[in-house]
Amino acid sequence: MRTVVLTMKASVIEMFLVLLVTGVHSNKETAKKIKRPKFTVPQINCDVKAGKIINPEFIVKCPAGCQDPKYHVYGTDVYASYSSVCGAAVHSGVLDNSGGKILVRKVAGQSGYKGSYSNGVQSLSLPRWRESFIVLESKPKKGVTYPSALTYSSSKSPAAQADLWSTATYTSSQNRPGADPGLVPKEELSTQSLEPVSLGDPNCKIDLSFLIDGSTSIGKRRFRIQKQLLADVAQALDIGPAGPLMGVVQYGDNPATHFNLKTHTNSRDLKTAIEKITQRGGLSNVGRAISFVTKNFFSKANGNRSGAPNVVVVLVDGWPTDKVEEASRLARESGINIFFITIEGAAENEKQYVVEPNFANKAVCRTNGFYSLHVQSWFGLHKTLQPLVKRVCDTDRLACSKTCLNSADIGFVIDGSSSVGTGNFRTVLQFVTNLTKEFEISDTDTRIGAVQYTYEQRLEFGFDKYSSKPDILNAIKRVGYWSGGTSTGAAINFALEQLFKKSKPNKRKLMILITDGRSYDDVRIPAMAAHLKGVITYAIGVAWAAQEELEVIATHPARDHSFFVDEFDNLYQYVPRIIQNICTEFNSQPRN
Repeated sequence: MRTVVLTMKASVIEMFLVLLVTGVHSNKETAKKIKRPKFTVPQINCDVKAGKIINPEFIVKCPAGCQDPKYHVYGTDVYASYSSVCGAAVHSGVLDNSGGKILVRKVAGQSGYKGSYSNGVQSLSLPRWRESFIVLESKPKKGVTYPSALTYSSSKSPAAQADLWSTATYTSSQNRPGADPGLVPKEELSTQSLEPVSLGDPNCKIDLSFLIDGSTSIGKRRFRIQKQLLADVAQALDIGPAGPLMGVVQYGDNPATHFNLKTHTNSRDLKTAIEKITQRGGLSNVGRAISFVTKNFFSKANGNRSGAPNVVVVLVDGWPTDKVEEASRLARESGINIFFITIEGAAENEKQYVVEPNFANKAVCRTNGFYSLHVQSWFGLHKTLQPLVKRVCDTDRLACSKTCLNSADIGFVIDGSSSVGTGNFRTVLQFVTNLTKEFEISDTDTRIGAVQYTYEQRLEFGFDKYSSKPDILNAIKRVGYWSGGTSTGAAINFALEQLFKKSKPNKRKLMILITDGRSYDDVRIPAMAAHLKGVITYAIGVAWAAQEELEVIATHPARDHSFFVDEFDNLYQYVPRIIQNICTEFNSQPRN
């Protein structure tokens, strides 16, 4: 009996072991059957906007070529959901233009998005948007499941339309009594633009005119290439009332304005207008076109804004058929920054036909390469886009715009009479040097001249003698002391005739007279003549100078233009105040 029981127990144990092994094997087979499928990264195109994708966080694969300006990006680091997902990835540096995988995470809307240029992509500014996103490297977080297929919003659904709010719609809904700022009625959505309207990049607030070549010799194909550059610039600049504004003038025999600064105030409309421009034909009269722009384009009626640098970009195929130097000089002295883009150029056997050799260097503000770009072929014109946009927006280097320090002809009238003495005369020259150092000196910026007087007068150097600051400072140092009487009235007349009569048009004329005593002749009539001729006169008196004479010589109000010190050694103290007064007066005057 005991043997039977033991046999039965062994059979039960054997069956249990068989079932256990079978179950384990069965579980392994089941585990094999329910093994998770491999995650497939969805692919999207360059033009897909983040707002079209409903998923709050996802990984996608971008194709190559998303650096193209037509894929709009709004913001920096944090992007408005109206942006191209892949364009934002390139801008942020997570991808290069060859494409790849990225992780996208939706975040809250921002009250403002700042445009910037980064990694070959110009992002645009936007005042407000309801949803944002950030772009990261495609490193999935542990425990997070990412979709293999994205969920897109329907373009006809209210949810999709809600993502396309304009700033005006958002604001109006906030201001309505009892309105939920997160909702916009359907009837309002139908009247609002589906495209966000940027206020423009505030870091590039310039007034820009493009002078395009419409001459017959350029041909239709090249003219289209030229228009494409303009459209690309309009896109890259982020046009808007708080940023850059742009107009276009075409030249041939005669120039004509296609549209001015206030005609189109966003990049989209501007690009559409550029596409409609047709070629006029004729010669390549660049000088006539620059003169036209100087006189007519940058006016308040045409949308010119005070405080925004005036910039002209001139495109030239080959060479101009007229002279540009004089027209460009007048433009620069009117505060216009001129850039030249020259394409191709004269072959060796064609150079005899060039009206003005080296015309580009004669026309631009500086010959340091900043204001001129040259391309060997029209098919390389697109390469100028990024350097051009960067330069015209570099407002710190737009040195041709008129300021109080770069727009004057300054004539120093120095008393060299016996009462001054050699030592004090050197102190006066140091005072002249200290003032001169404050200005930007060149042939197209501020120019300096000097007259020394006693009973007689002597022109030490005229405005056109020296065109660099080191040369001017050395010339001041070399002025020799004369000694004699004090005929200040005659000295003013001499300066008007020998210095200011040769001042350039559009230059401010400043006379700075330094004397240590009362004049032996009358100063009233000469001083009045200076005032009538537009010469702003500063009278600096030392020691025995007569206060009432200084006030007669000085431009009204005398308190801002006449100064007195009891000792020559104290002259230096007035340098900052004189410079400040010159600039305050300049900034108070209307100008382009």
